[in-house]
Amino acid sequence: MTVCEAPGKVYLFGEHAVVYGEPAVPAAIERRATVTAEPREDDHVRVEAEDLSLNGFTVEYAGGTSDRPDVDVPTPLVEAAMGYVDAAVEQAREAADAPDAGFDITVESDIPLGAGLGSSAAVVVAGIDAATRALGEPLDRRELAERAYRAEFEVQDGQASRADTFCSTMGGAVRVEGDDCEPIDAPNLPFVVGFDGGAGDTGELVAGVHELRAEHEFAADTVESIGDLVRTGEELLADADPESDPDPALLAELGELMDFNHGLLAALGVSARSLDAMVWAARDAGAHGAKLTGAGGGGCIVALDESDATETALSFTQGCEESFRAELATEGVRVVEP
Repeated sequence: MTVCEAPGKVYLFGEHAVVYGEPAVPAAIERRATVTAEPREDDHVRVEAEDLSLNGFTVEYAGGTSDRPDVDVPTPLVEAAMGYVDAAVEQAREAADAPDAGFDITVESDIPLGAGLGSSAAVVVAGIDAATRALGEPLDRRELAERAYRAEFEVQDGQASRADTFCSTMGGAVRVEGDDCEPIDAPNLPFVVGFDGGAGDTGELVAGVHELRAEHEFAADTVESIGDLVRTGEELLADADPESDPDPALLAELGELMDFNHGLLAALGVSARSLDAMVWAARDAGAHGAKLTGAGGGGCIVALDESDATETALSFTQGCEESFRAELATEGVRVVEP
């Protein structure tokens, strides 16, 4: 039995614009998905998903998953249990040259599902790592990140970004621009996350930005402006000492860029009333800056605040179901002793 866990992420800057070749800077956070993989004697895959519904559920299938089993849980949860896990299993089989390998897999996660915090990427990264290690064929991190991206690309019908899977694999902060992904130095920024309990439809949101950008020149300019903003943020991080707590001047400058980034994303139509309410609650509480994180339409916001004020304010904000502090996860995917 092999157990691996991988972190979720927040976007400091750059979501949506990264789809059009602009840079983005996501950062891994200490909320993790854990996947246990144990090889079987047959080609069956048995998935036990303990955190994807109130009581959890288990499904077992052979071969592919085109024929959905009849399980008494909502379809999106079946997709979460089977779509991403199945893609991870296929990547592990291919990497280990074991096309008929079967597994008993358990998925646990403390990352809110579908909230823009990279829950699916964390499951895929941890799943591939656990399965290949269980088969005696562990991957180096670059290949693991590449295979995790391929898995998400398949499940998301070609709309996946390398950002989530690369960040979950490597940990820390990373820079993504097209196919170029590299870790970058960053101090332990004081992230606070607010979650509205919902989730936007990533495909619809991405398609909406695409249509807006194709129809209106100002929308294309907005996407480019997000890219320029990311580059400014990168320069600030490059000048910071990653070994020290960030000073107030750095936090103020990064926060201002986050505020701008949220405004630009709102102009592209990907924010939501709940997200705007949480962003403004964070700013009113004294946060250095706040923005939505992920595809938008619902889900999470991220703020910078070293005090408890933002977390407290969010807990009293209508529409915010959960708020929590999120430390930078300097270590990406890792093996856990069972």
